[in-house]
Amino acid sequence: MKKLSKYPVLLFLYAATALLVLAYCKNEKPQPVYEDLGSVKKEILTNNAEFEKQVNALTDLVSNNADEKLLQEKFATLRKTYKKMEWAVEYFLPHSARFINGPALPEIEMDEHTEIEPEGLQLLEEMLYPYDQANKDEVIRFLKKLINKSNAIKTNFQVITVSKNQVFDALRQEVFRIASLGIAGFDTPVSGTSLQEMPYALEAVKHTLQQISTGRSKDKALKSISAEISSAVEILKKNPDKNSFDYVSFIPDHLNKITSLLLDFQKQEQIPDVEVTTALNKNAATFFSKNAFNPNAFTPGNEFAFSEEKAALGHRLFNDKILSNNNNRSCATCHIPEKAFTDGLAKSMSLENAELARNAPSLNYAGYQHGQFWDMRKEDLEGQSSDVISNKEEMHGDLNVILAKINQDKEYQAAFKKVYQSQKTEIWQLQNVLASYIRSLAKFNSGFDEYMRGNKSAMTESQKRGFNLFVGKAQCAICHFIPLFNGTVPPTFKKTEQEVLGTATNGANKTFDQDPGRGKFHETVASLQHSFKTPTLRNISRTAPYMHNGGYKTLKEVMNFYNKGGGKGFGFKVENQTLSDAPLQLTDQEIDDVIDFMRALDDR
Repeated sequence: MKKLSKYPVLLFLYAATALLVLAYCKNEKPQPVYEDLGSVKKEILTNNAEFEKQVNALTDLVSNNADEKLLQEKFATLRKTYKKMEWAVEYFLPHSARFINGPALPEIEMDEHTEIEPEGLQLLEEMLYPYDQANKDEVIRFLKKLINKSNAIKTNFQVITVSKNQVFDALRQEVFRIASLGIAGFDTPVSGTSLQEMPYALEAVKHTLQQISTGRSKDKALKSISAEISSAVEILKKNPDKNSFDYVSFIPDHLNKITSLLLDFQKQEQIPDVEVTTALNKNAATFFSKNAFNPNAFTPGNEFAFSEEKAALGHRLFNDKILSNNNNRSCATCHIPEKAFTDGLAKSMSLENAELARNAPSLNYAGYQHGQFWDMRKEDLEGQSSDVISNKEEMHGDLNVILAKINQDKEYQAAFKKVYQSQKTEIWQLQNVLASYIRSLAKFNSGFDEYMRGNKSAMTESQKRGFNLFVGKAQCAICHFIPLFNGTVPPTFKKTEQEVLGTATNGANKTFDQDPGRGKFHETVASLQHSFKTPTLRNISRTAPYMHNGGYKTLKEVMNFYNKGGGKGFGFKVENQTLSDAPLQLTDQEIDDVIDFMRALDDR
């Protein structure tokens, strides 16, 4: 990685300012100017000072060979202190946040094919649960790195301007972070203490809302939010056990109410939106509101924006064999609506009726991912469509030839002209209508969605138990994030993750699958070898067989694989496996309940 500056803090501030300016220019809406909220910044700096103090104290304990129990106790306190300022650090200093509380996995510079050493609280958790004194020097080294990050927080918040609408936006994001990553235990995968930490994050939200309130919402939304947070905190304190917590009630009965009330608070306090395009719409009351997500946050640019007219034209083209070389195959040939736009085969078939390398992934909800195909070789759906069409084994089409045919077809000509207001159709428009149709396939109308919207009869008792297991004991939600149930990381949804599972060639789990996955394009990056995109579980019951190779015939086989601890659990040597190799110890009944819950993710 190239050295950019010997003044990293100043460089970061410059880059952050530039990004904000670009974001505002993109939306062509000037931002209102607010006075700097000094009291809020003071609170952040106070919490950060305590965080630094606790890091130093923990360093001393490690240096003096304190016992494991004491180290874990002090570490737990340190994490709770971070939770008090998480909302601010994640929003204003996302790069620092990644190295304070990000996954204990290397940060990958994709363009340079290099890895950056993991660090932060999650890595320290792995080293402290359990603690081996042989790692003493390494623990101290990573604690000192935390001090550097704490200094970055201090330096930045002493100079940046923090406005009221930004603070509100950050607090709203934090509640959504709690409702997805926090509740799943994403950042405490080893200790399992997420539910013990959530009250500190929620209380910080309440306290900061009180700080920025002008009094307009005092006896209205602010009062209601404070009461809801207090109620949620009380429930969390009563049962902090992740394996027996009632997630299926807690989310709709408490967290959804808090996010809904936040919009009332915003309106009453007359706080305008931060005008930056985001995946979660600014007017979304909950993760599960109808039209909560903005597909345009996943497009290559403004000209690719979704519209129903584009989707309708894309639907027609999707089913037209004009896209293939010999006019004998359409997109719908391998992506069948009744099978959630898969083909039902272990591996798709080529034009010559030979088996291809991988299973056809579902197109449902593919629009909410940054990375298409199992190996994520294309950034967006526009790139995906051209790759498939031009692939010699799949459609063997030529986009220029197809374009010429379309420009000679009067009906297509008229349709494209109406949508794009242009005299001649271009290749990017062809790609865009196909991508727009795929974006239209995300319905968000499953039984689970209805349940989260208040219909308590929309899921069975078995499915409710299954969801509690999905989030808790089975740890599924650590990778398949609520509410998209794919690897696109909430609450900003700016990144889609890949995982190394150690997948076998089939459900017998006897032979390791040698497919390099994303590693094919990054041969020098060890952590990407055999890695694949985390797909959505929405409509999963309709997309058998499973995994990138289609080797697992049923969801039962898939669950048995996870229950054992992935590839490592079956004895495969997968040094870079990101899936925990600790057995889940799910019973047969619990596995059946999780599978039943996944049926509740089927669109209706």
